[in-house]
Amino acid sequence: MTTAAVGSPETNRPAVAGWMPGLRGWLAALPLAGLSAGLAAQAVGRADIAAAAWTVATLAVLGALLIQVVTSLAKGDVGLDLVALLSMGGALALSQPLAGAVIALMYAGGQSLEAYASGRAGSAMTALIARQPRTALREEDGALTEVPLAALVPGDRILVRVGDVLPVDGRVASGRAVLDRSSLTGEALPVSFGANELVLSGTVNAGEPFTLVAERPAAESTYAGIVRLVEAARSQKAPMARLADRYGLAFLSLTLLLAGGAWLATGDPLRALSVLVVATPCPLILAVPVALVSGLSRAAGIGVLIKGGGALELLARIRVVVVDKTGTLTHGTARLVSVQTLAALDEAEILRLAASLDQASGHPVARALVEEARRRGMPLAQPTMVTESPGDGVTGVVEGRHLLVGGPRLMRMNDVRFLPADGPRHAAAAAATVLVAIDGTPAAILEFADPLRADGGNALAELRACGIERVVLATGDRRAVAEALVNGLSVDAVAADLDPAAKTDTVMAERRNGPVVMMVGDGVNDAPALAAADLGVALGARGAAAAAEAADVVLLVDSLAPLPRAIRIARRARAIALQSVWVGLGLSLAGMVAAALGYLSPLQGALLQEAIDVAVILNAMRALGGPQVGRKPEARGVPRLNRPGIFGGSNS
Repeated sequence: MTTAAVGSPETNRPAVAGWMPGLRGWLAALPLAGLSAGLAAQAVGRADIAAAAWTVATLAVLGALLIQVVTSLAKGDVGLDLVALLSMGGALALSQPLAGAVIALMYAGGQSLEAYASGRAGSAMTALIARQPRTALREEDGALTEVPLAALVPGDRILVRVGDVLPVDGRVASGRAVLDRSSLTGEALPVSFGANELVLSGTVNAGEPFTLVAERPAAESTYAGIVRLVEAARSQKAPMARLADRYGLAFLSLTLLLAGGAWLATGDPLRALSVLVVATPCPLILAVPVALVSGLSRAAGIGVLIKGGGALELLARIRVVVVDKTGTLTHGTARLVSVQTLAALDEAEILRLAASLDQASGHPVARALVEEARRRGMPLAQPTMVTESPGDGVTGVVEGRHLLVGGPRLMRMNDVRFLPADGPRHAAAAAATVLVAIDGTPAAILEFADPLRADGGNALAELRACGIERVVLATGDRRAVAEALVNGLSVDAVAADLDPAAKTDTVMAERRNGPVVMMVGDGVNDAPALAAADLGVALGARGAAAAAEAADVVLLVDSLAPLPRAIRIARRARAIALQSVWVGLGLSLAGMVAAALGYLSPLQGALLQEAIDVAVILNAMRALGGPQVGRKPEARGVPRLNRPGIFGGSNS
């Protein structure tokens, strides 16, 4: 009989002794050898030797089980293993050594099947931990030294060889790096990164060796955080598993009551033994953790890390979604969307001069203008006499011409007047507007926006298809910007101009529209709302560590695309767990009644219960497979825009 301590299913069971985990690997060999030897002895007419062989095999398993039960009871866990203990002990006491040996084999075999199912279900998450590197090759005085990861500090130059797992987050020193991110994000193809681009720990070098410049200590890296999340996910017990524990206690009471009633009614102790033998708690204590861990493993395979079975259950019940805008529904970086020229110079020349000056600024909007100019292949000049006014803009000289690039206040300070008719064309939808003046004359109005992700609209539509009833956009940006962004998308309401506290209040208020509310975000300012939601989902590929720590679900790819697929996986896993519980319990109760009425002998009961055990566990493992949930994500992240626009556009 395959059983485990109530309150600690196998995926959460505390170790009962240092040797017990290893014992479960070979325990089934003892009753199998004893059963085979006994059958051989009986075939040659030596019933005494057969009985002795079966008894010894049963006692060996019974001893191991007794240690486990006593240890569990000492820790306060009332175990359904008591049923297995009573059935084996009862078989020996009632001179049923063959039945005892079969029960022992079924129990030990079930332990092996349970361990295999749990191990296979958790293989994807276990693989993440197993791949964690322990050392790195650091460049020191022109030589390479192998050092432990704990010795790495920001600024260290690390050689990453072909096939190496990146030990820390950092930037490519020079050339290009080709990285396989499939184990973290599910991406099918390697991704190429250029010099100075940010690369994440945990990915594998699939190209030529390159030098990585560390940006943070190993303990603070993306991969270390993922490993911590995986370990936390494997240690948590799902609410459904706790519910199964309570049902398990009731089932134990019912089993003992039915067995005792059958004995008292008939005076035949074999009736009681048959009931004990056929009673199988596996649908309760095995089906739930196996199905849920299978779901966790499958979600990890598409780049979605779910922190335990409890979060998986909540994900399956989501009906209301509150989604952040900047960095979540959008890329979180400014992009030039409109150029309105006001001078005789053409657009390309104005952009080239303005971008040349903005090379001296570190503001995200300035960087966006420089990147746009380089994307267009414009040769940028070296600016001189540069002065930057934080929050207002930059002044300087480019190729002998005096330039102002910034906001209205900068223009007023320099007596440059933009007429009302020169207002921006798309001010409502622009996240930031930049004015350009050349030699004291208005030259252009540049409009920047943080556009919707290419897969953003599709992700919202997929969430609707998953059964999400309400979608709310929550942002610190202006209402006009937010409403323009989601125009035509599947969004029910827009909450704008929110600070972190107001965003948290929005999440709390949405509880009146659904029993389970999910918040999706990526920034530090999203962490309170993620923690306040019933289920928090963070974009962990490039998002803030605080958001990932506060969230219950982390998307390891910089995209919302995996989220609808993860919801489908969660719902399938939960449905299979419930199906296994109720079908398995129904079959078990039917078998127990049949045994109480005398239709099953102890030997027949043992065979029947093992058939039910195998069927239930195999059914729970269906959560590892199932219908396709969509193609693997192939999205790449971009740096986040963390500062406000020149005109005060928020990026919350």
